[in-house]
Amino acid sequence: MIERYRETTMQCSKIVTENYSTSFASAIKLLHKNIRADIHNIYGFVRFTDEIVDSFHGYNKPQLLASFKIETYKAIKEKISLNPILNSFQITINKYKIDISLIDAFFKSMQYDLYKNYYDETLFKEYIYGSAEAVGLMCLYVFCKDDKQLYDNLKMYARSLGAAFQKVNFLRDMKADQEQLDRLYFPNCNFKNFTKEEKKNIEDDIQKDFDHAYEGILQLPARARLGVYVAYKYYFSLFKKIKRLQPKSVLEKRIRIPDYSKIFIVAKAGLRHQFNIL
Repeated sequence: MIERYRETTMQCSKIVTENYSTSFASAIKLLHKNIRADIHNIYGFVRFTDEIVDSFHGYNKPQLLASFKIETYKAIKEKISLNPILNSFQITINKYKIDISLIDAFFKSMQYDLYKNYYDETLFKEYIYGSAEAVGLMCLYVFCKDDKQLYDNLKMYARSLGAAFQKVNFLRDMKADQEQLDRLYFPNCNFKNFTKEEKKNIEDDIQKDFDHAYEGILQLPARARLGVYVAYKYYFSLFKKIKRLQPKSVLEKRIRIPDYSKIFIVAKAGLRHQFNIL
């Protein structure tokens, strides 16, 4: 039965989410049960693509990414794939009629990771759009279902949230990006002399993204609001922790939020949601 196969492939995407990000996995659990699988499907696809460019050292990354890209579009067109991650992804793309241009933008940013080490302002914005904002917009299709007007009203907020998440990731991972991948995403920054002023300018930009995104979270449908809010609080807590550090410390270690803090965030968010005071 094809339904058994489809369900199995979606379970694979759920496993990928749980294995790679406990934070996102726990936030997804707070979404309405009818849309959790679709967000797992999107995350699984994004995670595997990112793994190709970030982790598959010693393999032909350009060839692997090119093949994965071809297989992705083929799966969407034919509405089936023997790759379980791509099969689950195409289910969600076709179900919600998600704009293929978002996938195009995502792959373009992933291709940049194969050969670009430094970014100017223009390329930085383009990379952020493809790698994070476009993913947020894919999820927004799921949250809004068939309500095109709601999607149009919320898409700029979704882009801001995706941008905030990605920029926080860049700050969190500066040490690994430099030492393992020789990458610096933030324009006009110097690893050897990362100053307080540079750090503050980046943080001010991220704060604007978070402030704008929060306005949109409050307008999300109830089926999505709590889960997205918790993901927002996870990242905002990480952001606040990074802000307290000296620039040198950001370059010396990967910053994390302990599990007990994550539990507290979920509990507090649940109470605020219950009393409608997000």
